[in-house]
This record gives sequence, C-alpha cells and structure tokens, in this order.
Amino acid sequence: MTDRDAVPFDPAAMRKQYRAEGLAETDLAATPVQQFARWFKQAAAEAHLFEPNAMIVSTADAEGRPSSRTVLLKQFDEHGFVFYTNYDSRKSRDLAENPYVSLLFPWHPMARQVIVTGVARRTGRDETAAYFRSRPHGSQLGAWASTQSTVIPSRAELDASYAELTARYPEGEQVPVPPHWGGFRVAPQTVEFWQGRENRLHDRLRYVVEQDGSWRVERLSP
Repeated sequence: MTDRDAVPFDPAAMRKQYRAEGLAETDLAATPVQQFARWFKQAAAEAHLFEPNAMIVSTADAEGRPSSRTVLLKQFDEHGFVFYTNYDSRKSRDLAENPYVSLLFPWHPMARQVIVTGVARRTGRDETAAYFRSRPHGSQLGAWASTQSTVIPSRAELDASYAELTARYPEGEQVPVPPHWGGFRVAPQTVEFWQGRENRLHDRLRYVVEQDGSWRVERLSP
C-alpha cells in the first residue's frame, strides 16, 4: 500500500477560490430566459463545457419525499424549459402528484449555477412526436426497451428487449412514439443566477415572476 492509498482525500480540505468578476443587476437581461440564453451560449460556445444542457431535476412526491437525477434540457423559450422522459418513471409519478420542480444547471468550471423553480406540465403529443423523431434510432428503441425506474432481474433482460426491438424496427424504419413517453415543460416562477466570487461572497441574483407576468430581480445574500 502506498502513502497515497493510505491517506484518503479529505473533503473538508478541498476548496477553490472562485473568480473575481461579479454579476451586477445592470448586467442582467430583461427576462430570465434571455439571461439564461446568454449564459448557456457562453457555457456551450466559449467555455465548451461537457453537456452544458445537463441539469439536475429535483421532484418530491405527495408526502414530500424528494428525489433528484440528471436530465438533458432539450428546449427553452419564454414558455419554459423542456425535457423528455418515460411517463411511468419515478420523476413523472412525482410530478403527477406534485408538479412543483427544481432545475439546477451546475456549470462548475465557470463557477456558475442557474437554479429554476416552477411548475411542470406535459408537452403536447405533436411536440413530443416531433422531438422523438429527431432522436437517433437507437435512442428511439431505448425508449421502448426500458421500463424506467422499475426493478429488473438482470442487464441481460434489458439487452434482450432491445435486441427484439432492433429486429422489429431495423435502421431506416420509423419507430412509433411510445404512449408512455413524452416531454415536460417547466414554467419558471423563479430563476436564480449564481456567480462564484472570492471569499465565498458570491453574487446571487434571482428573477421572481409577478402576478402580471413581469419579473422583478432581487439579490440574495451568499
């Protein structure tokens, strides 16, 4: 055993000094979606982050028991943030009981986070079908093969299900849209833009929707 193996990493000693550049109220766009578009472009095109559209989706069931998982954002506009999933999954069952959801974009290399809270509603079937048909063939088959969030006896059973679907729908043949699969659009109620600063004195600016649909901005203490 080497010294490196003998001494575990100490999370209490792990720390980084975040960037000095801040985020001021005067820097913000008129709406949170416009501001998100700015930061998203910087994360994708300038910082070249790996999967900048990856977000942590947190839900809670009717009893308030939370769960989180990473999902890919597939669309965003002034109406909300869209992701797709199996409607029989745990997240979907949670949302059927409690539609309030939190989305977290953890852009660590940029010392940035975006936190969205809002209400999730299913997308229409036409919108779902249009996106489904844009997916790679294998991903389309995967949506049929997986009974997401359920217990299965083995990986072999999942692979066998996928192989059967591959034979039924070979490459080039249209795969039907699963009735149990589709999108959720999260209509934002708050959107927080978090910029890491030195000495843990971070900038946190949060948009909050008003009754008339306009947005106010408030600064949160770090």
